[in-house]
Amino acid sequence: MQSVLTLIGSKRKAPVTEELIVAVTAELGRAGLAAGNPEWLCEGEACDLPFAGMSASALAAARQVIGPAAIDVATMPAANRRKRLLIADMDSTLIDQECIDELAAEAGIGEHVAEITARAMAGELDFEPALKERVGLLKDLPVDVAGRVLAERITLKTGGRTLVATMRAAGAHSVLVSGGFTIFAEKIAKMLGIEEFHANRLLHEDGRFTGKVAEPILGRNAKVETLKATLARHDLAAEDVIAVGDGANDVGMIALAGLGVALHGKPALVREADADIRHGDLTALLYLQGYKREEFHEAEARER
Repeated sequence: MQSVLTLIGSKRKAPVTEELIVAVTAELGRAGLAAGNPEWLCEGEACDLPFAGMSASALAAARQVIGPAAIDVATMPAANRRKRLLIADMDSTLIDQECIDELAAEAGIGEHVAEITARAMAGELDFEPALKERVGLLKDLPVDVAGRVLAERITLKTGGRTLVATMRAAGAHSVLVSGGFTIFAEKIAKMLGIEEFHANRLLHEDGRFTGKVAEPILGRNAKVETLKATLARHDLAAEDVIAVGDGANDVGMIALAGLGVALHGKPALVREADADIRHGDLTALLYLQGYKREEFHEAEARER
């Protein structure tokens, strides 16, 4: 068997059952794909099903059986599943919010800025001019507002600490790379145990934001270059990387990575990703790499 089909659900809300695995195996057979014996990564929650054949056909067969159930499914090569580098976007990926939208809400212009953000993340606007436009609207906002936003408005995506801790225990390096801002990225990386961060720097004078961002702006291309530089520094190949993001700004690094994951992603990113996680949290990235539940390094309480 050369490939693996992984099904990821939730014990409480959308369990992966023995009956489902039997049905998926039968559907793979009808599609002309030879399936091997299932391997449970977590009973009722995640299961690997090895198979030989076309990944697109396997995905279609599995989704035919799953239907509307909140169960994620992905295919990947069976070899080299456990990655040695995690590179992750921040806004709406490692955290639940877009930091610039939350800053704008404090300035009373939240809806306007959020609309621009949504269009930029969908790929409808070029990232750099859209960022400059939004940052310009923050002019004269007190810098200390960022601390209040982080404390009161920003929440970590479920599973992030467990993902980072588990991969780090296995010897992997972790990098946060964001088109957002260092004023948040530094603290969020520390909260998650991520070893390295790269983001844009908001300029300020006399305790207030100037409405400008330091050049060069870290956008789509810079994310790719950051990934390449990290690979070179750690003597790794692209196939050693798992990358995760949610928006069009992440397309380049997702396409370059050996395993590129769209987490609740926009269509522009989903089209390029190797795995489309529509329902699960960041621990899904561990199941995609073949980690079993007992191998997780728990760093947070989770409800499944």
